[in-house]
Amino acid sequence: MEWRPQSAVGYEAAYSEAQRWIEAVTKKKFGSSNFRSSLENGLLLCDLINKIRPGVVKKLNRLATPIAGLDNINLFLKACAKLGLKEAQLFHPGDLQDLSTRVTVKPQESSRRLKNVLITIFWLGRKAHADPFYNGPYLKLKSFEGLLGTALYKTS
Repeated sequence: MEWRPQSAVGYEAAYSEAQRWIEAVTKKKFGSSNFRSSLENGLLLCDLINKIRPGVVKKLNRLATPIAGLDNINLFLKACAKLGLKEAQLFHPGDLQDLSTRVTVKPQESSRRLKNVLITIFWLGRKAHADPFYNGPYLKLKSFEGLLGTALYKTS
């Protein structure tokens, strides 16, 4: 598999498509124009995976605290694993944390972390395509070529 570094411009199509798909599946709008902050509490992600496989996440933490968000993100990632995603296809729970107030974090670190989130959404979208019981909106996988490179995109 080939992994080519891509510019941030190549990621724009993936960000837009990921947001479009999540909103179409959940029938809920992102709470902000910021991709990371819209997903950081994990509620939208848990709703997404419950639409793909109803009941896979049973109980959400609706408290407005960072720990609650981390709990929900962990529930989402465990549900992704139950659906068959491999550990290498899952982002780290900390990848959705707000790093803007940390002076030691470089902008490329935030970008790398969000790229990891997009990669998980890509693989979840592929899994939904292959699920015979899922009949909701599909993720346009081609939008992720700029993020993943064509060789990785074409592998099963």
